[in-house]
Order: sequence, then C-alpha cells, then structure tokens
Amino acid sequence: MSFSLHGIGVSGGIAIGYAHLTSNARIEVPQYMLDRKYIKEELARFDEAILATRAELETLRNHIPANAPAELSAFLDMHLMFLGDSMIAEEPKRLIRETQCNAEWALAQQMEALVARFEEIDDAYLRSRQEDVVQVVQRVLKALTGHPSHLPLDVDFGVERILVAHELSPADMVLFKNVHFAAFITDLGGATSHTAILARSMAMPSVMALHNARGLIRDHDLLIVDGRDGVVIVNPDESVLAEYRLRQNQWRIDTDKLKRLKTSKSSTLDGTPIELMANIELLGDVDAVKAAGAHGVGLFRSEFLFLNRSDLPSEDEQYESYKAVAEALDGKPVTIRTLDLGADKQAPWGHNVADNPALGLRAIRLCLAEPGLFQTQLRAILRASIHGQVRILIPMLVSFMELRQTLQRIDEAKDSLRRDGLKFDEGIPLGGMIEVPAAALSAGFFAEQLDFLSIGTNDLIQYTLAIDRADDSVSHLYDPLHPAVLNLIQYTLRAGAKAGKPVSVCGEMAGDPLLTRLLLGLGLRTFSMQPASLLQVKQQILKSHLEALTPMAQRLLKNTDPDKTALLLNRLNS
Repeated sequence: MSFSLHGIGVSGGIAIGYAHLTSNARIEVPQYMLDRKYIKEELARFDEAILATRAELETLRNHIPANAPAELSAFLDMHLMFLGDSMIAEEPKRLIRETQCNAEWALAQQMEALVARFEEIDDAYLRSRQEDVVQVVQRVLKALTGHPSHLPLDVDFGVERILVAHELSPADMVLFKNVHFAAFITDLGGATSHTAILARSMAMPSVMALHNARGLIRDHDLLIVDGRDGVVIVNPDESVLAEYRLRQNQWRIDTDKLKRLKTSKSSTLDGTPIELMANIELLGDVDAVKAAGAHGVGLFRSEFLFLNRSDLPSEDEQYESYKAVAEALDGKPVTIRTLDLGADKQAPWGHNVADNPALGLRAIRLCLAEPGLFQTQLRAILRASIHGQVRILIPMLVSFMELRQTLQRIDEAKDSLRRDGLKFDEGIPLGGMIEVPAAALSAGFFAEQLDFLSIGTNDLIQYTLAIDRADDSVSHLYDPLHPAVLNLIQYTLRAGAKAGKPVSVCGEMAGDPLLTRLLLGLGLRTFSMQPASLLQVKQQILKSHLEALTPMAQRLLKNTDPDKTALLLNRLNS
C-alpha cells in the first residue's frame, strides 16, 4: 500500500531507496515458562545470540573506516569485553535451567541486577558504565527477538538504503557519518537540532518530526524522501516514482552546476569581499571544506571528539586531532570551539542531565566547573597552534565574570606549557560566541575584550524566543526573521564594527541562501556554514549589490507585520 508522511525537511535533496529500520529503545521482553524438554534448545538459542552479537561487534571493529572517530575502536572493545563476561554470557543460562524461563527474560533480569550493582558504586565514572552493559544486553536481546541492530551492519550497499529511526542523537550521527545511507528520516527532532545540522553537513536528504514513521514503515519498503518539502512517500506507484526520479536528476544537475563557482572570487557585484568559512566536526570533514573552496574553518565543534566513548580524550589525543586539522588546511584559519556539551549533546560521563539541559551546566559553564577538563583541552589547542592559523572560540558566554575566569584559565594553560618547555602561539586569537540575548546586548564589552565574535544564531533564536530548537511541537514558532532576533544580530555586528573586531555568523542562518542577502544588508561580511551549503550562498553573494540591499534589509528589520515578512524577503531576493 502506498501512502505519504509529512514532517520537517531539514536537509534538501531527493533520495529513493529501501528502508533500513534501527532502534535505540530498550526492548520490552515477554516472560513465559518452558517445558523441561525445551531447555536444551533454549540454551542453544541463547548461545547463538551471544555468538551472533560477538560476530556483529567484531565485524564492525574490523571494518572501521579510516576517518572514523578514534574512540570508536575503544568503544567496541569495551562492549566485547562486557559480552564475554560470565555475568552476561553464562549467568542467564543458570536462570534458564533453574527457573525454566525463556532466554529473553533471563537476560533482562540479569541486566537489571547488574544495573542495580552499578548504581551502588560511588565513583561517577564507574557508575556510568552501566549504560555500556545496557547497550550490550540490548544488542543480544535484538538478536534473540529478531529486532534490527542499532548499527547498520547488515546493510546491502548494492542498493540505496534509507535509515528510519525514532530518534537519532548527534552521537549517533557521528557513527552513521562513516556509513553510506542515501537519506534518513526520524519521528522526532527539529530543523535546527544538532542532528539536523549534521545531516546538512553530510548533504544527506533528511526529514524529521514524522511522529509515527518508525511504526508504519517496514524493513525493505521502497521510500522517496524529499528533504526540501519534508515529504516521505512509502511504496510509491510507478508514475510517482518516475516523477521523483526526474526531480532527483534535476537536483543533481543543479548541484553539479554550483561546483563551477568553487574558484570564483567571493565578492558582491560592487566588489566587496565576503569571507566564506566552513563548520566541521571531525578531521574527515576537511576534504569537504577544500571541495567547497572555503576560506578556512570558522567553527570546529571539538565536542564531537568526546562523544561515543566511555572515557575522556587525553591531551595528546586532542592535540593530534587539532594539529591534523590545522596542518590539513595549509595555512588557512581554523577556529576551534572549546567543549560545548549539554542540551542535546550529552556525553556518557560526568554530570547528570538537568531537567532543562539547555539552561543548565553546558558549554563554558561546564568547562569552568571542571577546571581539569578545561585545562587539558586548552593545553591541547595551544600546542596545536604552532601548526597552523589556530583560533580559540568560547561558547555561550553570558557574563563578564565568565570571561574573566576564562582568560585566567587560558593564562594558566599558557604558564603550564611554558614550564613544560612546550611551544605555542603566544598571540593566539580568542573569540566569543554570541548565543544568548544578554551576550548580544553586551556585545560592545565582549568586542573590546576579545579578538573576534561569532554569532550562533541557532541558540540565539532559541533563547530569544524561548523555543526548544529540538521540539517539533513548537517548531513553527522558531523564526529567524523575528524582529527581536534580527535586531540582536545587527546590534552585535555594529558593536564589532565600532570596536574594529570581525564578527561572523556560524549558525544555520549563515548557510541558508534565502537569508544571505538579508545578512549582507545587515552588515555581515563573514559567513561560516556547513560545506554543503557554501556554494549556494556564494551564488547569492555574486548576484548581490550592497547599495541596494542595505535599505531593503533595514525595512525588513523594522517590519512588525508577520504577513509582510515573506513579501519583503521575496523582494530582497528578487
């Protein structure tokens, strides 16, 4: 049966392929009693599930892509270790023999007993290992019950596959980033969630907030994913399939045409140069930066070095990662944002998730609360600074006291490197992210104290309008054209100009070609975005004349009638 689902298109393009279902949720297992004559068969079934899970993990470990996160190998080794432990591999068999229960129930009971033991441990790090136990047991339960695995090991890449999930976290996306899918769709999520941002960085057509796709779609269903209009068509008929194949082909033609702009000078029609930078998560993204012809990296999200692992990356490990990016850019600047965990990017160690993590201990707040963690990262960044044009960016600055404490921590890191006889760039530029209204209204002060500013529009919109950017139930209220948002952006740009300090926008607004001319008219001269968006934005810049844009942008800025907003934006882009 053919039917369509509608959600939020978060990454443009059209994909056609077969559904590959995945799930993170804990599996509810039944309990039933077995006749004693079936016990031997049940024990064999349990052993087969353990062997299948071990083979699955070893296959993944043996096929880790060269550019995969370094922590993935350690993550898999730990899960293999837990899988081989007698508490998981043998104890459930004792329960099966003694109580004549089914294998799923025996394993689930053993998992709960192990989790309870971990909960009694005082050490927060060791206590957090319970999640690894849960993940290993979930994998075995999926083998027993026939559910698809969390990681896509059984995908036949001879045909296009589309990942279907209830929800994907940014950490999940880092793992899936090294596995080819034509597209992905989820029940939950918002257009500016970090998962959506990663989808755009991968140029992968994606639709989120479908609500019940995971329950309605079956493995191997033929799917059409329209990432621009937010439509998913399940088992389309031949006429619909033919129409979308034509659209898909046209999309590819248009994308190929944009590649011709790679070597074009980035400037407006009146000759004003515009700097186009790229946002990245991992070293492997540098190839996309070069392919787009970016002027450098305006945002290196360092927190992705900390995800999908049960331990903290050491100073040397971080140093090698930052050094590799700096060297790969061949002298072009790389702006490394210090650890920005919290909200929808949670690590499996450290502090418990707050009731409202977006307003809790995140970004620079977390770093200042964990001075050892912060010092390790600062030392690593400073050491890497001699290998390229490295800059440090502090996320979510709000108060003057935070800036003062941050500067002290940086001075302490420099002093410790001097004592150790290690070299670094003594004049390394330091910038701050403007992500909350308080920071935007204090932009003049921050501009005087720092070398540059970067506006994170995703969080700035979230905090200005009091809207959870990952909650699709209020996504219709998330409005980058709200007058309050635009005024805060312009206020920050003017504060930077007055202090003679450069200001960039590194949020998703920078990568939206519909907003390029508006941002130019407001005074923006440095954009930083996902590499996949860069050439579309460049195309808009090459067709723009600042003298004409500025008055039109000011008119839109002063507009308070939402019915006129779309009309004014269309005129600006015509």
